[in-house]
Amino acid sequence: MASEACCKLAPVTADYTPKGKYEKIAGINTYIVGPEDASRGIVHIYDIFGIWPQTIQGADRLSAQSGSLVLVPDFFDGKGLDQGDIPNDTEEKTQRVYAFFNSTANPQDNLIKLLALRKELAEKYPAIEGHWGLFGLCWGGKLTVLACGEGNEGVGRRFTASGTAHPGYKSNSLLDEADAKAQTAPHILLASKDEPADKVALYKEIMGDKVETTTYETMHHGWMGARSDLKNEENIKEFERGYKQAADFFSKHL
Repeated sequence: MASEACCKLAPVTADYTPKGKYEKIAGINTYIVGPEDASRGIVHIYDIFGIWPQTIQGADRLSAQSGSLVLVPDFFDGKGLDQGDIPNDTEEKTQRVYAFFNSTANPQDNLIKLLALRKELAEKYPAIEGHWGLFGLCWGGKLTVLACGEGNEGVGRRFTASGTAHPGYKSNSLLDEADAKAQTAPHILLASKDEPADKVALYKEIMGDKVETTTYETMHHGWMGARSDLKNEENIKEFERGYKQAADFFSKHL
């Protein structure tokens, strides 16, 4: 049965007004949406392009459809990768992409920021402790699996469920066998037609019943993030379906 919040949820649109607010948490400007008295929460990590209206709209839907408090931390402080640098089909673009990955978007550096945020969330929202989920898009998916790997335990650290959407593009895949083997939480993996099918299958082989995988056969890499085209009816439909599938997963596991 659909929830009251779901029934009131506005349709996806390219002209969108966010429902939440921004607040500093652990020194990070963070978008927050959902009930302050929620009993579960989800940290939603954007893709390499940073905060875009499509990502915020997805966070709002994830919150409304799961009844969760959802937070989108701006690890890049408003300075994501320029969308024009992807695909990195010139030497100049490739250099800029690698430079960004090795500095602002360094996964290990941002993992430290994420865990500092998680520690503060334990203090800020004690009613949610033990019921935090983590959902990441592409680059954000790498942070998700790192945070839910080895050491994912205890107050101020534990993520109970995790998920990723379009987590790796073709030969530059961020899908890693070692990450799958290290996962400690139930996981949902939503792949586009551009994800390597063998890597998606490997996650299923390694994690078994602990992972839910779906490939959106008509969707491009990035259809749920900054590169989603919300003037395209097919993308709108699959954007809605993707966030609903993620919301259902977190409702079940948190």
